[in-house]
Amino acid sequence: MTYTALLLAGLAALTCKTWAVVDVRMEDVVEVTLKGQAKISCMYTLTEEAKMIIWFTKLPGNDQNRKKFYYSENQTEIINEDHEYAERIKVSHSYDTEEERGSVVLILDDVQLADEREFICMVHSVLNDVGEGRTHLKIYNSPSLPVIESEHTGISVSETEPSKVAQCNVDNGYPRPSITWYKDSFPLDPSDSEVKIMESVTVKPSGLFKVESELYIKVKKEDEGALFYCEVKYLMLGKARMTESSRFNVTIYYPTTNVTLSINSPDKLIKEGDTVELRCEGNGNPEPIFSFKHNEEDLKSKENGILHLEDVKRSDSGEYVCESFDVETYNNYEDSLNIKVHYLDHIVVTPDETDLDQGHDITLTCNALSSLPTHTTWYKDGKLLVERHVLELHNTSYETAGKYMCEVMALSLPELKKQKSVQVNVRGKPEIKEGIKVSQMNKANHPVNLTCYAQGYPIPNITWTLYDQQTGQTIPVPKIVNQKMDNSVHSLISVKATSELIANCSATNELGTDDASQSITAFVRVTTTKATYTTTEATEITVPPKSPQKGGSGVIIAVLIICLLLIAILGSVLYFLYKKGKLPCGRSGKKDFMKQKESKDDIVMEMKSGKSEEAVLLQGVNGDKKSPTE
Repeated sequence: MTYTALLLAGLAALTCKTWAVVDVRMEDVVEVTLKGQAKISCMYTLTEEAKMIIWFTKLPGNDQNRKKFYYSENQTEIINEDHEYAERIKVSHSYDTEEERGSVVLILDDVQLADEREFICMVHSVLNDVGEGRTHLKIYNSPSLPVIESEHTGISVSETEPSKVAQCNVDNGYPRPSITWYKDSFPLDPSDSEVKIMESVTVKPSGLFKVESELYIKVKKEDEGALFYCEVKYLMLGKARMTESSRFNVTIYYPTTNVTLSINSPDKLIKEGDTVELRCEGNGNPEPIFSFKHNEEDLKSKENGILHLEDVKRSDSGEYVCESFDVETYNNYEDSLNIKVHYLDHIVVTPDETDLDQGHDITLTCNALSSLPTHTTWYKDGKLLVERHVLELHNTSYETAGKYMCEVMALSLPELKKQKSVQVNVRGKPEIKEGIKVSQMNKANHPVNLTCYAQGYPIPNITWTLYDQQTGQTIPVPKIVNQKMDNSVHSLISVKATSELIANCSATNELGTDDASQSITAFVRVTTTKATYTTTEATEITVPPKSPQKGGSGVIIAVLIICLLLIAILGSVLYFLYKKGKLPCGRSGKKDFMKQKESKDDIVMEMKSGKSEEAVLLQGVNGDKKSPTE
């Protein structure tokens, strides 16, 4: 009985103690990024606010000792100044009376990798009941982008062991990131005998990870053009993430098994003077050493595999051979092609120059040797005459004479064409066409241009003669300007005629002579002679020229004659009145009358070249002087 009573009393005491434990709840894990801010919550349930709250940390591993860094009792806070968190933590506490629930939040700033540990929250009630919770703080840091270091020397397919292709580096990751290699989006299997991956992991003093991965493979020719890259996988706040490196090609060496020789513009015909480029290419990498031959003769090229032929001739036609030599396998391969250089020889025109008499016929032929069918055309003065190699000229005349152009062109290669001209001269005595031409009216101070155009072959010589019609004398001929053409000549002189002239043009060659004449009217000038009076000494008065009227010089002359007649009539009337004594004499009180004599040559008319001019000279009375007879 006594033993049973003691057991029941102990069980009752244990049961009471269990119900007195404070209910504390915390998250198992809190995740935060490096250098970030961590918030660790501690929730408890009590009928009244907790009396005491204590925070501990415990390092991972076998060391299970707790380190207290925060203590709070009755709203009094104590932070262990010697602890590493003394300067980086803040704690807030709140209690909900209705819910009978309290909340304690620990804020940790500038989180470091060393903070990845367990945090313990202990809560004491007023009745000294105790409860605690634990949270593990997890730190993450995103690694740098992967960096590829590829091999640039190239890998040969003849290698028996996997060769290093590239190295992939990723730095400053936490937790440790992993690297996977890909070829054309397919992952490479490290267990494959033709693939080898070597990886090294370094923990830096900061605690962050650096991972280096090297890829080795046995390459094939089919790997040329394949894209390789590495993929980095890492965790960030509990979620898996991935990033890829840049793509790269692997330079693969393989032997040449075939050679191809090609020409630039293969569809274009080649003509003399062109530049031709021959290119020799092999299907290996690197390309082998190439050499060229033409009709079994070795040729030199400035670039390996490229042969430039500049200003080609017909002698460059023939077979061209390209040979290759592989330095690894010591095998030779070759290819060949034939080149045809087309040509067009110089044109031969028969006869190449000819003189024939008027009315005769002539046949011109135009030929040129060519490697292609040709087309021949004849032109004169840019006008198409016929489209054949023979040109027939019948009943030739001066109009037939001139320069004829023959053009020969390859039909399938229009750029291949040549031209040649031939001069045809038609013999005959001179013929002056349309006589002597006068360029303008004869005006004062402006010479008259006379032109004489004569046809004939041999080209005539032109001579000019000038005669004065009144005196019959020969006048010196001014400077002669001649312009000779194929079977004609233009001759020009400038004459200033002050009297009636006759100009004569004479065209002469060894077959005869032809003449033409032209009268040239002198330019006219209108003036009046001095009028003589018995009572005075004559004084000359010149009337300035009037501006030309629309009626022309004839109308002006008629008006002047009428004016002179009116003056003569007025003078007669005054003289008659003077004789009758009806006019008084100025100073003496006597009546003087003017006395006028008429001469036979009181009117002289002169026409000047240039513009029309008139001058009227009037003789007047000189004061009151009288003749001695009066």
